[in-house]
Amino acid sequence: MTAHGAFHWNELMTRDPRKAKDFYKRALGWTFDDMPMGDMYGTYTIIKSGDQMVGGMFKMDGPMFDGMPEQWFAYVAVDDLDKRLKKLKAAGGKVLREPWEAPGVGRIAIVADPGGATQGWMVPAPGGM
Repeated sequence: MTAHGAFHWNELMTRDPRKAKDFYKRALGWTFDDMPMGDMYGTYTIIKSGDQMVGGMFKMDGPMFDGMPEQWFAYVAVDDLDKRLKKLKAAGGKVLREPWEAPGVGRIAIVADPGGATQGWMVPAPGGM
């Protein structure tokens, strides 16, 4: 399990997964495992360096991504999401998306620090990503 406060997962949000896969395969030697997530979510891609999972990738599709640049998004492991979100708010941060459960992955919230930098905070599921 990832220690509290450590970066746990990185995710590439892209409009062209095929182009991104080609780039990262050629530049870093990464390989990819696609996971169909149903009609609503499309395909999620696990990124690997050798046999190790190093991140994920998904296609930015839909109006919620209008005007948003392609980007890497980081997730930080926390020990207690509710307690940490209270501390985040008290320190001047904002919760952008309230906590939800991602089965097999963990409990996640999307947050921003006082300067507006966004990240995911999560309590990783035992044995999850």
